Formats: sequence, structure tokens, C-alpha cells
Amino acid sequence: MNNIEIKKKLTNSWFNYLQLEICKQFEVLENKFGNNKKKFNKRNWSKEINGEGGGISYLLSNGNIFDKVGINKSTVSGIFKKEFRSKILGAKKDGKYWASGISVVAHMKNPKMPAVHFNTRFIVTQKEWFGGGMDITPSFVNKNEKTNIHKKLKKLCFDNKKNYNLYKKWCDKYFYLPHRKEPRGIGGLFFDYETKDWEKNFKFVRELGLYFINISKEIVQKKIKTKWSLKDKKKQMLKRGRYVEFNLLYDRGTKFGLNSGGNIKSILMSLPPNAKWK
Repeated sequence: MNNIEIKKKLTNSWFNYLQLEICKQFEVLENKFGNNKKKFNKRNWSKEINGEGGGISYLLSNGNIFDKVGINKSTVSGIFKKEFRSKILGAKKDGKYWASGISVVAHMKNPKMPAVHFNTRFIVTQKEWFGGGMDITPSFVNKNEKTNIHKKLKKLCFDNKKNYNLYKKWCDKYFYLPHRKEPRGIGGLFFDYETKDWEKNFKFVRELGLYFINISKEIVQKKIKTKWSLKDKKKQMLKRGRYVEFNLLYDRGTKFGLNSGGNIKSILMSLPPNAKWK
């Protein structure tokens, strides 16, 4: 087995493990505070056009904590369409790629709890790199919560000798709606094209996944008893409308999934169960 095949195997195994761990931890949260026991529904899918591979999607809907949470893991390979190759690092010459990753989006029932998003990926073309990040989208901004989350992410970056300020600014710039002239949420971390020092990058990616679990659990546990009104829910619905706009208009993960022959249901699982506009 050559070096790149070992890297593929290790990253694929990690994403498999992390998906199951997030499912387990979120299911414990959901059932710890609610009366009705809920479980994730599992769905397997296979890539049928222009390549091979597939993925596993876990979905929990209409829960006591989670209005909707989707946890997707996929590993696919193939050849990009010619018009898309120039947009992907290392794919311009022949369009060949291999990609494995995990993506999580959780929309909360309580509008005082923010939506949380996380994804990490390892992509191989004629180049190889890690990308991903996590960000938080509240309907009601809590300054203490924002400070606490960024403090944790800053420590993660410091411990891994990563540039927190760069990743934070990248996140703020990426999760921005130009047509609304407003950010999607309170930010977090975003990075891409991490090509150097594979072992250190893989360690950072693994630790980010564990940080995401712990931060999400802390958010839920701190706000589980927070009261909310119908007026609060309406505000959350409008914020979710912004979430939909971003994911359909700007999100690179959505575009990558559609252009690599991904499963439509899994790609669009990030959308909230309902939203409003005015």
C-alpha cells in the first residue's frame, strides 16, 4: 500500500468513527432531556453516475432538542466535469478526484439555542489537502456564549499551532451573505487547502471534531431550560431563511456535492425543516 492509500484509509476510518460518535452523543442529549425516545434513521446511498463510492446519512427529526439534525459521511471518487475542474485544486489537468468527509448540521427546536454546523474533509486530486471548519448561527446572539465558543476554538488552534485569527477571518468572510450584507452567524473557524504536514493537519482535524461535540453539548446543556415564545420562534424561522439562502447560493460544499455526483437528499439535508421570509 503506497503512502496516499494509507492516508485515504486513515481519514476514511476517522470520519466513520466520528459520525458514529456524534450520533451517539447527540442521541444521548436528545433523550436525556425529553420524554419521547428518539433515534437516528440511517440511510445508505451509492454513487451511480460518473464515479464510485457512496455514503451513510443519519437523520433525526422533530425531536425534543433537535428540530432536525443530519450527519453525513461520504467517500467518493471519479472525474469532475470539465467546466468544474479549474475551480478545484489539482483537478485542472485530468479531473480525477477522491474525497472523504463528514458534515453535520443541527437545527434546534428551542429558538434560543443556535444552529450548529461542522464539516471536515480530505480531498485527493493531483494535490491532497484537508479542509473544513465549524460555525454557530444563533437567532438571538448571546455575547457570553460567543466569547466562550471562540475562546475554546482559539485554544484548539494554539494547541495545534494553527493561525486562529486567519481561520476566524476566513470563516467570517466565507459565511457571509453579500446580497443581505450580513453575516450568517457569529462565526467560528474555516480552513481549506491545508497541504503541508499531513500528520499535524490530520491531528487538528480529529481534535476539531471532538471540540465540535463538546461545544454542541455545552450549548444544549446550558440552554435546555431557557423559555421561549411564539414570537421567538418566528424570529428563528426568519433566520433559517437566511440559512437556506446561503446554503443554496454560496456554500461550496453544496456545489462540490452536486458536481461530484453526490446524493441529493444528503446534500440538501443541511436545510432546516421549515423557514420563513418576509
